[in-house]
Amino acid sequence: MTHVLLIRLAGPLQSWGTASRFPARRDSHSRPTKSAVIGMCAAALGLPRTMGLKQPHSPTDDKAQAKLTVLGELARSLFGVRADHPGVPVRDYHTVGGGTYPLRPRDLVTDHRRAAAVSAGLDAATGDQFGHHTLTGWYGAPKKIATDPHSGVLVSGELARSALITERWYLADATFLVGLQHDDAALLQSVALALEHPQRLLWLGRKSCPPSGTLALRTVPGDLDTAFRNYQLLPGPNGTIGPACKPWAWLQTLPSQPGATPVQDQPVSFDALQPEHTTRWEVRRRITISPNASDWEDIIP
Repeated sequence: MTHVLLIRLAGPLQSWGTASRFPARRDSHSRPTKSAVIGMCAAALGLPRTMGLKQPHSPTDDKAQAKLTVLGELARSLFGVRADHPGVPVRDYHTVGGGTYPLRPRDLVTDHRRAAAVSAGLDAATGDQFGHHTLTGWYGAPKKIATDPHSGVLVSGELARSALITERWYLADATFLVGLQHDDAALLQSVALALEHPQRLLWLGRKSCPPSGTLALRTVPGDLDTAFRNYQLLPGPNGTIGPACKPWAWLQTLPSQPGATPVQDQPVSFDALQPEHTTRWEVRRRITISPNASDWEDIIP
């Protein structure tokens, strides 16, 4: 028998990226991604980013029978999201790199000109700490590092401060009902407890988007589709309830399901240096809320 953990994702701003982490333009997906939600649950549980999906095994173990880690069990769960309040896209204008930053030891190693410019201050410094060294009118950290064609040493191709203009998109005033379907109710209940008492900071896609109010709602028996039909729409901004409608929902399914489309957000690794995702499949459908659907109680907005 399967169970579904229902999670409320709401806040002033959300941003669910599906492309590169550091482009000049950072779009937001129209809804939470599975990799982001699983990553949030892993952070709440305090799991290390280096944890794999399977437990380490000895050479004598059967690889096919390798046990899954907690992260592997979370990634194995079926994912669904119901857009109770889809939110409004918001464009934010950013400038990056225009400030003054203290030098780091590696900044001197990667550009000999910086080392020469602050050599007097370094020679006069005392103590076992590197200290606070700056260069007026220079980038605090080298940019566009490349090998100098004449000396062969690493130098920065950009010394003066010149801010990089970026464009970032968010969802404002959105509220989503997310479901994780798994056959281990105890695992889902432990995740629910961790979401309300997280070991690490949580955010809705980006660090600038903290969640508001209640996250973990309840764990119910059944599947995603049934759970989404049996509960009323979540309150939106200022506690408002939208007009009666059939909200859109996206449910993870098998590739053979008619109408299924691929999504590249199935988590494989959250390693900071080499995160990895693969393909999962989902269907989109309108959800008809049951006339006897349960209301929400004791939700902190």
